Amino acid sequence: MTPQLDRTLTYRLHQLHKLTDADSQSAYPERTGLSMSEGRCLSTIGAFEPLSVKALADKANLNKGQASRAAQALADQGLVLKADHPGDGRGVVLTLTPTGRRVFQRAMDMIAHRNEQIFGCLTAKEQASLSALFDRLIAHARPR
Repeated sequence: MTPQLDRTLTYRLHQLHKLTDADSQSAYPERTGLSMSEGRCLSTIGAFEPLSVKALADKANLNKGQASRAAQALADQGLVLKADHPGDGRGVVLTLTPTGRRVFQRAMDMIAHRNEQIFGCLTAKEQASLSALFDRLIAHARPR
C-alpha cells in the first residue's frame, strides 16, 4: 500500500522545517542583527569552537563555499576571528571575538525561546523521547 504523502516522515519534517524557518527569518535579524544564515553560522561556531571552515560547513549543514562566505562576513563584522590553522598552512581556525560572544548569547537565548515555542506543546517526557528518536534517526541516516 502506498503511504499518503502528508503522513510520511520526510514530508512532515520538511513542513515543520518550513514553518519554523519562516519565523526564524525575522527572529535572527531582530534579536542578533544578523541574517538567519549568518546567525546559524555564528551559533555553530560559538557552540563548537574552534572550528575550521570545513567543520563549520559540516556542523551547519552548508557547503564549504557557503561556510567560507559566512565566516568571512562574520569576520568582517568583528564577530569571528580567523586565525591560521596550526596544522594546515592554507586553512583557518574560527573562534568568536568578545563581541561575537555577546551576539552568540543573544542568538542562543533566541534559539532556546524558539525551541520552547515549537516544542512547548509536548511534555518534558515527550520532548526527551523525541530528542532520543531524532538522535537515532540522524545516526541511522549519516553516511557510514
